[in-house]
Amino acid sequence: MTRSNQSQRDHSLRERALKLFPWICAHCGREFDGKKLSQLTVHHKDHNHDNNPPDGSNWELLCLYCHDNEHQRYQAADASDESPPRRKQDQPSTFTPFAHLPDLLKHKT
Repeated sequence: MTRSNQSQRDHSLRERALKLFPWICAHCGREFDGKKLSQLTVHHKDHNHDNNPPDGSNWELLCLYCHDNEHQRYQAADASDESPPRRKQDQPSTFTPFAHLPDLLKHKT
């Protein structure tokens, strides 16, 4: 795949992911908007950039720092021929970013 095709694909995936998911890093929970939205990246959970289901089930939005950390974990594991260490997000999450949305909407009127 040429660099221009890859760049177009990445841009398209990012646009789709930003429409599907809240603008929050899936690891650290930091929220993004405005100019800082460019710091939010699309990460392939299985590290296979060709696995792009339409529902985005193989994607998660990560900030630049968490995205780099995730790839460093896999590179270290590859170098040592071990499986990467599990992170907290590999377990079911109890975080619900929109839990208080109905209350906020009531107060907005």
